[in-house]
Amino acid sequence: MITELLYWMIRMIAKWHDELLKINDYTSIPLDDKQLHFVVIGAIGLIMIFVIYPLFKLLAKTNHTMVIAWIYVFTLLIVLTFAIEIGQGFSGTGAMEMADVVYGLGGFLCMFAVFSVIRGIYHIIVNLIKGSMKKS
Repeated sequence: MITELLYWMIRMIAKWHDELLKINDYTSIPLDDKQLHFVVIGAIGLIMIFVIYPLFKLLAKTNHTMVIAWIYVFTLLIVLTFAIEIGQGFSGTGAMEMADVVYGLGGFLCMFAVFSVIRGIYHIIVNLIKGSMKKS
């Protein structure tokens, strides 16, 4: 049962990988394999942040929930990127390379850094508005 599930997951990941490569081939500026890993894993990580952060916030009720969510998502991304590479190596649908893991995680770190800056600016603006409302 578990073996069939794992094979199904590998086949699904391989199918998604092939579909992304097909889509990429039709773009005006196709990305290479490392760039695709950067974008796809980074985006998956950011989506996971948007799902996991509210859940952790609800459960933790502290001011440090983003740290908890980031640690959790980063850990999951490590597992996911290794699983993808192992699946590619096992199924023969791609090359199993550590560089793909590094680029994928790098994509998440870059996208999260941009998100953090935007979030920081938002909090600064909110605090400035709250501060000016208290004075008046």
